[in-house]
Amino acid sequence: MKNTGTLQVTTPSDREIVLTRIFDAPRNLVFEAMAKPELLKRWLSGPPGWSMVECENDLKVGGTFRHMWRCADGTAMAMHGVYREVVPSERIVRTETFEIGCDAQSGENVGTLVLTEQGGRTTLTLTVLYPSKEARDATIASGMEHGIAASYDRLAELLATTPARGNPQGVPR
Repeated sequence: MKNTGTLQVTTPSDREIVLTRIFDAPRNLVFEAMAKPELLKRWLSGPPGWSMVECENDLKVGGTFRHMWRCADGTAMAMHGVYREVVPSERIVRTETFEIGCDAQSGENVGTLVLTEQGGRTTLTLTVLYPSKEARDATIASGMEHGIAASYDRLAELLATTPARGNPQGVPR
């Protein structure tokens, strides 16, 4: 899958990366796809050749998450953190720490996800604050933009298959 070019990436400060993408779906559906492990596993797998092999997600203040990805060549990467703020369908703030394969990106990041809706379309803005400029720059150098763009393209496809803008296919409520 290729990047459709719809992901905007900016660096407004020495320690931040801001990712912005518009989805043709209401924000409650985008939020649901970000919250439910069975949905996260369907779209949050990164670039081609990678898959999410572990997805724990307790989306509440003080709740934790852990995601693990594996590449076809056996390379693994994992990330975990704690939710600091959760406003359903609007905002998620969480810590993010990489566990495996990301030594240059070590340290705790803070990710702030904001969803805004206008005319049935949702703008997702993810701001990640890194502990240092070096950690931010290492993340940029890792090619993370390509994995996130591919994942967001899959999310757009998942949202497009949502019958009547209701429940994503095959996912019980």
